[in-house]
Amino acid sequence: MEFFAEILISVLLVCGGIFGLVGSFGLVKLPDQMTRLHAPTKAATLGVGGVLMASMAWFAFFGDQPSWHELLITLFLFMTAPITGLMLAKAHMHLSWHPDELPHCGRDHDWATYGNSADRSLLDARDEAGSQRDHHE
Repeated sequence: MEFFAEILISVLLVCGGIFGLVGSFGLVKLPDQMTRLHAPTKAATLGVGGVLMASMAWFAFFGDQPSWHELLITLFLFMTAPITGLMLAKAHMHLSWHPDELPHCGRDHDWATYGNSADRSLLDARDEAGSQRDHHE
């Protein structure tokens, strides 16, 4: 059982290192900001996740007790990295692109970041709904 645990931990560390290396290489070598965005949000996230899972496996097999800190860090990382990538991509679109330069989304559709929903916040919509409700009462 100890040999199996060592193999599992080693595989997770090597896979995490390879993903981290590919993500770092992509961050440096890809040509523009939008393609460089994929390297840290995809590959490097998997690399860090692999190392954290290896640490969690080591504590489960060889430590005094299993550690849940690594699992929580991994879940937090996997939940926040895609959202961060999305926000960076939206900021790049607003700073570098005009809506007419983007691919056509189809009839009756628009890019969400440029459409009517982007012009007003959820708080504005809530205030409008509240004022309409007050007028009907």
